[in-house]
Amino acid sequence: MTLPADLVAPLAVAACIGLLIGAERERCKGDGPTRSPAGIRTFTLVSLLGSMSMLLDSALLLVVLTLAVTALLAVAYFKQSHDDPGLTTETALILTLLLGALAVREIQLAAALSVLVTIVLAARDRLHHFARSILSQREWNNALVLGAAVFVLWPLMPDRTIDPYAVLNLHTIWRFVILMLLIGALGHITQRLLGARLGLPLTGLFSGFVSSISTIGAMGVRATQAPDQLNAAATGAVLSTVSTLLQLAIVIAATHRPTLLALALPLACGLVAALLYAALMIALSAHSRPGPALQLGSPFDMKGALLLALIISGILLMSGAFSSWFGGKGVLLASFIGGFADAHSVAVSAASFAAQGKISSHAAAAPILAGLTANSISKCVVALTSGNRDFANRVIPGLFLVTLMAWAGLALN
Repeated sequence: MTLPADLVAPLAVAACIGLLIGAERERCKGDGPTRSPAGIRTFTLVSLLGSMSMLLDSALLLVVLTLAVTALLAVAYFKQSHDDPGLTTETALILTLLLGALAVREIQLAAALSVLVTIVLAARDRLHHFARSILSQREWNNALVLGAAVFVLWPLMPDRTIDPYAVLNLHTIWRFVILMLLIGALGHITQRLLGARLGLPLTGLFSGFVSSISTIGAMGVRATQAPDQLNAAATGAVLSTVSTLLQLAIVIAATHRPTLLALALPLACGLVAALLYAALMIALSAHSRPGPALQLGSPFDMKGALLLALIISGILLMSGAFSSWFGGKGVLLASFIGGFADAHSVAVSAASFAAQGKISSHAAAAPILAGLTANSISKCVVALTSGNRDFANRVIPGLFLVTLMAWAGLALN
């Protein structure tokens, strides 16, 4: 009897699934009375059982097999004499049965899932170490906050304008809050993984994705406490502005791409100026000792997310009102005022106006740069108040140069 060609692949994949997961479990099976109840042979046979139930087109048989395997595993579990045998192998065996069945219907998905399951099983020690020793309680809480922001709050936000000026769309506003949270989390993770090896300049760059103003403040404190790190701290403060410009590009692109095209040259000029000035500062700080990594706190929390949403809403509402009262100059004024609090919120507001057709893409560029200018003024104030005069004398010219070059880029457009 010849096996039909269309059955060869599902059965082969089912056998491979059992062998793959079973081989990993066999390595951790142990010996003697404390060994796990299933190894490579059991996993292979169970996976083939799952595939056979589907080949017989019997969902009832698959249910019966699942219950039977679960019952056998329960008996084996309670017969084990050691105190904490765990349930990983038992759970993996039931999952292998289902993957074997899935291989008959969705062969690629079953194969991919089996590899993923094996990776999770093999990474046991690293996952445990990460959860217990590396991931802090605050970071875990932040991850839960991010999950709630994405999967709970965002779907509840109404996707329509709710104000008299037709500018406040809560669903859109919260989308940009999530985007900013993700960018901040990425910067925090990068800094966390690389730690002090980054040095102050690159730490400033990645910390700037969390908060550029906070980074400048922390660098100012470092420069005061460790005068021999003055140039390195100033470099990190200037590089945090690179993060600001990159974030601006990201949020504008997510809002209205034509506005990003209108701002491409100004943002590029600002980035080049920031990088050249930072390169000069790096040359001056070549002999600075590295020092410990900065501690800037959490990249995001629910209060911070709500505050960011409130700032964006306030700037949008103010821009809508000023635009209604004063026309295009009103948007420019509102953007400058809002920029003292947050440049990215201003960018979202102006780009949203362009996306709604209230102003042109080129007309949105000036309000965004006005917000960036006001934000740079805020950074200058922080540099003056957090660090000493030498720190401010190094950081403020860089901030001024970046802002000036951005406006020059707009003039050349």
